[in-house]
Amino acid sequence: MDQAQKKEWYGQVVSLCESKAEEFALLGYDNVAPEDVWECVTNSYKEMPPIHQLVNDILSLKTNKYMNYLMIQMYKNS
Repeated sequence: MDQAQKKEWYGQVVSLCESKAEEFALLGYDNVAPEDVWECVTNSYKEMPPIHQLVNDILSLKTNKYMNYLMIQMYKNS
């Protein structure tokens, strides 16, 4: 998946990512940015899915999955 396409799709769903980041903030996870939500959701894709699946994956993202994603990223970067 090329970065230009990924950036274009992010522009279409950025408000959903912002909404999910705000939801996480209400649950006590204050340092979640919309870009973090986007990276968490799209990290497992080999190619971009249909838009309805992408929207569903963003809206159904749970804090569990997000925290697991962060932990894996920390291990990869260390």
